[in-house]
Order: sequence, then C-alpha cells, then structure tokens
Amino acid sequence: MGSAWSSTSWTSLAGEFSAPGSWTVAGIVGRPHGLDGSFYVGLADAELLALGATVTVGGLEREIVRRAGTQARPILRLAGCEDRDGAEALRGQELRASPPARTPLGPDEWWAEELEGARVFDGERELGIVRRLLALPSCECLEVARTQGGADLLVPLVRDAIRTVDVSARRIDIDLRFLGEAS
Repeated sequence: MGSAWSSTSWTSLAGEFSAPGSWTVAGIVGRPHGLDGSFYVGLADAELLALGATVTVGGLEREIVRRAGTQARPILRLAGCEDRDGAEALRGQELRASPPARTPLGPDEWWAEELEGARVFDGERELGIVRRLLALPSCECLEVARTQGGADLLVPLVRDAIRTVDVSARRIDIDLRFLGEAS
C-alpha cells in the first residue's frame, strides 16, 4: 500500500500519482507459476490486484482472471496470457492499476510517491535521487541513491532532517549535518 507524507505525519494510502484515476505501479511480473500463464508478482500492492480488476502490462489492458498466492506474494493470470511462454514474455514488466479515489491532502502534505524520483539537495549541493520510501521500525525514510556513488543515504521523514519539499520542481532540501554528515 502506498503512503502520504505530511510535514507532521505519515498517512497510509494507495497509489503512485496524485491524480485520482491515474495508473499506478501495482507490481512487477515475476517468474511463471505453472503452465496456465500464471505468474508471481514482485513488489506487489495486493489491494490493487483483485480478481476481475483491469491492469495494464506491456501497454495493453488486461483483466485479472486468476488470483492466488498470498498478499505479500500474489500469483496472477491475465486474460490473453494462456501459457507459460506468455507469462515468461511478460516477466520484468510493470503491472499498473487504477488506484482508488484519494482523500484530498492538506497544506504541506504530499503523496509519498510524488517524492520518489525527486532530486535531493543540501543547500545547493545535489546529493542524489529519491529511490523509494522505507518503513523502518522507528520512522519512515527516504532512500536516496547518491549521485556520486557510495552507499544510499537514508533520510528520516522528520522536520529536522527535511528543510523543504517542492513537489512541482521535484526537489527536496535536507540537512546533512542533522544526519551526522559534513556538508
């Protein structure tokens, strides 16, 4: 399930984009399961992958005609995918689904997915790109792939670590000193 982050809170909600009705990544087609065209789904947002739902994969809309497995590791078969070779041909592609309607956000609140892919700076120094959001035991963090290489940077979603977020500019300004790194 996707999430929304506020400068004061983290709220769990589904979807990748802020616009209701847009297609969101619901998982990645994994290895085939059996001979009937079924496959495992990696990085699944199981709530979007219900039996009878329509997804897009490879640019085509297809109905989910079989749903098995677990919430964490669903197994799907799509209309038009009738055998193992068909499932193998889809392997590695994104499954996209239409997310449910969202509650409007307040000021200084953003959909978590709007932060993914944003450029991260400490002042004017570019540090990297937000790869994804992680739910850690103590708090949620931005996982930042560093521009200059090296280990990913984890930035907790707290006011002391994040100075500003400009969703339209896809820019996040953080405080490296707060994170214990020299700027």
